[in-house]
Amino acid sequence: MHSSASISSDKKKIFKELKGFICKIFRYGKTKRHTKKYSFRQPDLKELRNLTSYVLDPLGFKARYGKLLPLLTTQVDEGLMGTLVQFYDPLYHCFSFLDFQLLPTLEEYAHLVGIPILDQLSFSGLESIPTSQEIADMLHIDESLVKAHMTNKGGIQGLPSEFLIAQATVYGKAMSEDAFEVIFVLLIYGLVLFPNIDKFVDVNAIRIFSALNPVLTLLGDTYVSLHLRNAKGGGAIVCCLPLLYKWFISHLPQTVTFKENKGCLRWSTRLMSLTNDDISWYDRVYDGVQIIDSCGEFSNVPLLGTCGGISYNPILACRQLGFPLKDKPNNILLEGVFFQEGKDPQSLKARMVRAWRKFHKKGRNELGPKNCIALEPYTTWVRKRASEYLMPYDYPRPTPLVVAGPSTLPNQGVIDDPDDAWASLLPQSSKFWKRRYDRLAKEKADMEAAYEREVKRLCAAYLSASRASRDP
Repeated sequence: MHSSASISSDKKKIFKELKGFICKIFRYGKTKRHTKKYSFRQPDLKELRNLTSYVLDPLGFKARYGKLLPLLTTQVDEGLMGTLVQFYDPLYHCFSFLDFQLLPTLEEYAHLVGIPILDQLSFSGLESIPTSQEIADMLHIDESLVKAHMTNKGGIQGLPSEFLIAQATVYGKAMSEDAFEVIFVLLIYGLVLFPNIDKFVDVNAIRIFSALNPVLTLLGDTYVSLHLRNAKGGGAIVCCLPLLYKWFISHLPQTVTFKENKGCLRWSTRLMSLTNDDISWYDRVYDGVQIIDSCGEFSNVPLLGTCGGISYNPILACRQLGFPLKDKPNNILLEGVFFQEGKDPQSLKARMVRAWRKFHKKGRNELGPKNCIALEPYTTWVRKRASEYLMPYDYPRPTPLVVAGPSTLPNQGVIDDPDDAWASLLPQSSKFWKRRYDRLAKEKADMEAAYEREVKRLCAAYLSASRASRDP
């Protein structure tokens, strides 16, 4: 006869085994993680698009300021971007899929926006705030007007976009090209590249614009916002969304089947069905590019955005720039750091600023021939990460039961070549050609007037000399 103590002990043992069995069932049955609710800061760009009719020299504009104009015409598919951000991996600061990883890089952003990366840290937030006089001189506006319209929103100074648009319009109508362009470009920086506050160009955008080296900050804002919102469990992602969109669709399959999506599959199903063999990995425009690989004390690359700082891992993006991925990366190379502006107990900002005084690049000699391959040791490591972190969506069924979404890949408005972008933009309005004609007519009239003045001056000089020669 068993004692009550032994029965109690047996029950505990059985309960423990049962609990372990249930946990195993739950663990193995769990195939996806919960998705999060994200939104995106997307300003209304109608008035900015209207200002494009005053750009009289598109090629010159591109040479001076980069491929900013196509960003104004990019039609972003929020469904696609909302699906993409579900794949953000907070451990490795990238987008992790079933057997591959993707991450926007400095080199890709520099190409897409058409602005080179200068050999210096472009923005730290430690720079002095420009005075009203400095802003006035930069924008060709009276200092009194700048002072009168300088405003404080959300704890940061800046200028209302309404005021700047009005000033740009005045200069555009007067065909003052230099004055118009500098205000117009500042508006693009403040509302499109760094959309911090609606209808407001803050001093951070002004400081970044004055340096004309925005790529590091653009990528920094992208990663900082993705990482912060992921940690918070969702919310509004604030970065240059058209640029992130252009980057992502550049890697999506270029096949007719994928683009047309005749089955009207959801983006979640379409992205979950992709493998590393489907991705468009490499563009020949990066043939001569070297990768910014590390900075100072950091084994990867620290990025400072307008709202914080974060590290990103170029070693994971080698394939996107043509180089092979052979093995599991060393954990030291993937060390993740992050801080939110105003919350920096480890003084990461100061360390990041110092790190950019010495950065390192790698090319063919260090990374091998450009063959865009990924070997099994690396792919196995990615698959293991996918199984540990879980995917945000179910694996696609052979015949999905629920279908919805666009019938074609929404990249019709995204044109990499700014000349092509203008070819599509200009027919929208005859104002462009009228402004061009008016400018040429004005130049012709000015030249004729100058010619007449010169003829009169020469005639007067001749008559004066002739009289002098006749006088005794």
